[in-house]
Amino acid sequence: MANKKTIRLNKFIANSGLCSRREADLHISLGTVKVNGKIVTEMGYQVQPGDDVRFDGQRINSDKPTYVLLNKPKGFLAAVKKGNYKKDAMELVERAAPFRIDPIHAMDRSSTGLLLFTNDQEMTSKLRSLSTRVKKIYQVVLDKNLSSEALDKIKKGIAIDRNKRLEVQEISFIHGEPKRVVGIEIHDQTYKAVHQIFDAVGYTVEQLDLVTYAHLTKKDLPRGRWRQLTEQEINLLKMLK
Repeated sequence: MANKKTIRLNKFIANSGLCSRREADLHISLGTVKVNGKIVTEMGYQVQPGDDVRFDGQRINSDKPTYVLLNKPKGFLAAVKKGNYKKDAMELVERAAPFRIDPIHAMDRSSTGLLLFTNDQEMTSKLRSLSTRVKKIYQVVLDKNLSSEALDKIKKGIAIDRNKRLEVQEISFIHGEPKRVVGIEIHDQTYKAVHQIFDAVGYTVEQLDLVTYAHLTKKDLPRGRWRQLTEQEINLLKMLK
């Protein structure tokens, strides 16, 4: 049995944020990983505390997997491609961890709501996968009142092109709000999907707020604030299929 203080090499690499465990296994098998100056190709190799682990010649550190939920305000960009962006949403969570954490999904500057950040590449790959069903509930403000005819069309699903059809799990007016404000639940992985749905029936989305992501909600999380996920919340995300 491995020492409790050791960690499997593929997990060590994945925890660093470079790639998933599966991708780490591939790099290990190709001989691009060195531990204490020696190439390691052994699957299941255990890294000891203080070991010098290098990936393509660069030393890496294994940080504890961290999961942070932000209620993103308007004006900040969440990009999944690394780069330098003005008013990056990552600025809002920079105190959440002493190392880099990235957003699971992209969100444009005009959109608001729940945004999950992590350095867990396995979790990121899982939640970005088109095969993973993630419930998303948005509050949408349109440029005009939504007609009953358009509502029925959306309920039946919207064909974007020959190869793509956007299915809506639920859509309804919000009690006490004008008919231009609706709630919509979809499982599509792109934030552009909501815009595409309403564009297809002749409406423009003026405001888009993600109020529920999987089992996570904005309860007790004011706009612009963040919090760490609980162990139960993390485990529920890992159980998604």
